[in-house]
Amino acid sequence: MLLTYKVRHGRDFSTELKQAFAVAEFAVRNPTCRSSKAVKEIGLKSAISNQILKKYGSQKTIKRVRNVNLVLPGQSIKVDPETRTIRVVPLDLTLHYQFPAFEKVNQIEIDREFAYISCTVPEQPEMIPRQFVGVDRNTTGHVAVVANPDTGRVEKLGKSALHVHRKYSAIRKRLQRDGRFRELKRVKDRESRIVRDLNHKISRKVVDMAKDQHAALVFEDLNGIRKTRKQHRSFRYALHSWSFYQLQQFVEYKAKLLGIPVLYVDPAYTSQDCSRCGARGQRNGKEFKCPICGHVDHADANAAFNIALRQKDMIN
Repeated sequence: MLLTYKVRHGRDFSTELKQAFAVAEFAVRNPTCRSSKAVKEIGLKSAISNQILKKYGSQKTIKRVRNVNLVLPGQSIKVDPETRTIRVVPLDLTLHYQFPAFEKVNQIEIDREFAYISCTVPEQPEMIPRQFVGVDRNTTGHVAVVANPDTGRVEKLGKSALHVHRKYSAIRKRLQRDGRFRELKRVKDRESRIVRDLNHKISRKVVDMAKDQHAALVFEDLNGIRKTRKQHRSFRYALHSWSFYQLQQFVEYKAKLLGIPVLYVDPAYTSQDCSRCGARGQRNGKEFKCPICGHVDHADANAAFNIALRQKDMIN
């Protein structure tokens, strides 16, 4: 499994980055050239030039070069597990890392501030689950509601996400209306960082819950739902938002590292059926009531129980 870690390098590589930009421009103009001798006069190390020529020469859709990082292949990188350091030989750069053990470093990309270290990480064999934990993703209230029907345990996570979206959405509209596009980009980047950090924390809690209970994680399979269903405006925003699926991706890779299965079920009526008796109930906002058995529950918790039970019924 490939994972990329970000480490601050603390060096000034402005000269090398300008040289890398020139090499990338050459690669776009001369896509068949793969020899660093052709760009020797630019002054960039040949190991880096070769990677940039390969990267930008092979992408036929690129017409204009924008941001170019320094790209270092695994052969130019030395790792010392005892001192937990990574040495980038062509740049005489030593990076100290704190992330978990890995098999090898495949590549490092360096920008003005950070080194992005791509590693091969060992995976755990997938466990046989004893229980199933349902994860209901939402656009209002909590980002994720996690429930285990065997224990009755419910976790509600990420309540602040909707506030973040509304706050930055209002700021973006104001800046766009005023034509302040440079500030608009900064605000978008800030919101992305906040949401990314939130999704990392939520996904860690979800995976830890599954690990503690020796359970598989079960999600609704929302592929194709954009075209097949009419949705409330807030849900349409989520479906077309990268952050809605980012949480799923973070859960998937964290679970894979621990051997926790991640499964998907049909989303039809998970929020409308009663998790106690299976009858079609009544949902009003975040409240769920069953007219048959009288069960009353938080609507998202009821949905999370149904997601887990649907997978459990398939196994049984």
